[in-house]
Amino acid sequence: MTEITIVRANCFERYDLVRKFLALRRAIFIDRLAWPLFEYEDIEFEQYDTFNSVYVIAHAGSEVYGGARLIRTDQTVGTGNIRYTYMIKDAFDGLLPGMPGGICYEPPPEDGNIWELTRLATRPTTNVARSILDAANRFLAAEGAVRCLFLGPPAFLRLAQTMGYTPTRLGPTVRNNDGSFVAFSCAVRA
Repeated sequence: MTEITIVRANCFERYDLVRKFLALRRAIFIDRLAWPLFEYEDIEFEQYDTFNSVYVIAHAGSEVYGGARLIRTDQTVGTGNIRYTYMIKDAFDGLLPGMPGGICYEPPPEDGNIWELTRLATRPTTNVARSILDAANRFLAAEGAVRCLFLGPPAFLRLAQTMGYTPTRLGPTVRNNDGSFVAFSCAVRA
């Protein structure tokens, strides 16, 4: 049976799962999709993978089947000229080379009750993505979040609809060399 584990910065005893999730991301995004992302040894990680990030990981024991990353939209990482918030906002602000800046119709929120979910990656296993999204929703509801922002291929928006969410587009479907992306928002279910 696959279980879902939420890994926060203070959960070091489960960071083995985060490392395996980062390795799965590398296998999917770099090896399979050939996205030009940063990698080190056998993992893919970026500026948004910090101790502020929360990981929702589907696994059976120590074998990881998928996961996603959650970030509050009111957090900033870095100082001086190098500062990041979250992926959708930084893309909108033109801070992510290769990512279209017109990803949203208006500036994305910076609010402690709104989170962003990105880097959803799963092995081709039935319903793993749904289980991860359900667990993310439960976690966000417990945190008092009211909305969650998503960035992914248009199929991700359709998955949210099939799960009973009512997604609201934050902007148009945009394209770059890696494919098509859409930013959207869903209310967190209590």
